[in-house]
Amino acid sequence: MGERKKSSTGLDSNIAGLLSYLVGWITGIIFFLIEEKDEFVRFHAMQSIIVFGAITVVQIVLGIFREVFFFIPPVHILFTVLYSIMWLLAVVLWIVLMVRAYQGVRFKLPVSGNLAEKYSAKR
Repeated sequence: MGERKKSSTGLDSNIAGLLSYLVGWITGIIFFLIEEKDEFVRFHAMQSIIVFGAITVVQIVLGIFREVFFFIPPVHILFTVLYSIMWLLAVVLWIVLMVRAYQGVRFKLPVSGNLAEKYSAKR
């Protein structure tokens, strides 16, 4: 096996890319701010910010609606189910993104991947 590429964080690029997803948008922001050169790491950090930031907002909104409609059981159940599905999809996506980053793949999700490429490029 050849030597792995190191990022400016001192970590292998694939490890830094994986860690960009570890705590969602929080680690995405950290790695985006500390990574100076490695576009692979910056891409994954920005994609983490965009994807898990959006998921967080949607989960907050669903949680609010779930509580607002607490006394209307059918609506409350609907928002509880939607919230649970969103959480499950987020966990699956989180695992897939971490595995693909660890494999050294620049795995682009639709929409957020294009935005991540646009905003992660060093100027």
